[in-house]
Amino acid sequence: MSRPACLFFDVNETLLDLTAMKASVAQALGGRPDLLSLWFTTMLQYSLVSSAGGQYEDFGVIGAAAMRMVARNNGIELSEAASKDAIRPILSLPPHPDVRDGLARLKAAGYRMVTLTNSSNKGVEAQMEHAGLTDMFEARLSVEDVQMYKPHQHVYAWASRKLGVEPSECMLVAAHGWDIAGALWAGWRGAFLSRPGAQLYPLAPEPEISVPNLAQAADQLIALPS
Repeated sequence: MSRPACLFFDVNETLLDLTAMKASVAQALGGRPDLLSLWFTTMLQYSLVSSAGGQYEDFGVIGAAAMRMVARNNGIELSEAASKDAIRPILSLPPHPDVRDGLARLKAAGYRMVTLTNSSNKGVEAQMEHAGLTDMFEARLSVEDVQMYKPHQHVYAWASRKLGVEPSECMLVAAHGWDIAGALWAGWRGAFLSRPGAQLYPLAPEPEISVPNLAQAADQLIALPS
């Protein structure tokens, strides 16, 4: 097993800690943190509905709409403005404690690194600047440019072409089983970060790396021969 030519990093939850946004969303949903998982899966579902239907809306717009759906189903009053306000902390999230050092070690080891996110171009720019991670990456790729959401295989194919790298030489680093599954099905390699609550999809291939955090993933990636 040799080194991949380029590492593509998911952003939300993989690199950035979503705790602050989860708290604001739970508060908007009547102070019910038990609804967070339902909200996230509803948001992901309707991002894929948009892609399947040939439509595109900003991920934050879909997230706010999904929040209102969950609220209505649970007898919670939530305005459009309040739902958008609840998501706003996503632009100013801190990195997980293992991230900065892990990225720095991978960069020092000569890896090409880019972000690949369902967030908008403007959104991921703000996120990276606030987290102090802008200097870690060669480029920031957003599905906004392809108007289709991960894990659609076209997103991964587009990203590999954008960087001029064969799919088999691309590796996705992500804390979402659905994202890893999509990348592997598109012919990429995968490194799964099993952050709390994250699980691999049992019906997808196993990624070659599956560890709790980026520090351990960096250890394995740096040890790979060129």
